[in-house]
Amino acid sequence: MAQFETILLERKAQIIQNLSAVANELAQTQRDELKDEGDIASASEEILKGDAITFQQKTELEEIEAALVKIHNGSYGICEMCEESIGMPRLKAKPFAKYCIVCREIVEKERNSIRRPR
Repeated sequence: MAQFETILLERKAQIIQNLSAVANELAQTQRDELKDEGDIASASEEILKGDAITFQQKTELEEIEAALVKIHNGSYGICEMCEESIGMPRLKAKPFAKYCIVCREIVEKERNSIRRPR
């Protein structure tokens, strides 16, 4: 558990650093003088990319925080769906995994069926 906690804490620190850098870049983009439509389009694209990166990073940060809580309460490595062990190979690949491989596939299929109207 200590190894996974270290990995998660290191990733958490990296994400916080990334979020700070993106925020600084977006703030600079907003301060820049936009001289023409090309500048405006470029700035808009940068803002959209920054927002997408921020969303993804914040989502991962929430998952890491949840995994750290699980380490401390003794439920780390247990699938939230079937309550079986997630398995070491999966945890090594994704230390903040909430589901075992089988349940993750079920969740993904459900998400995909919701996204694609029939």
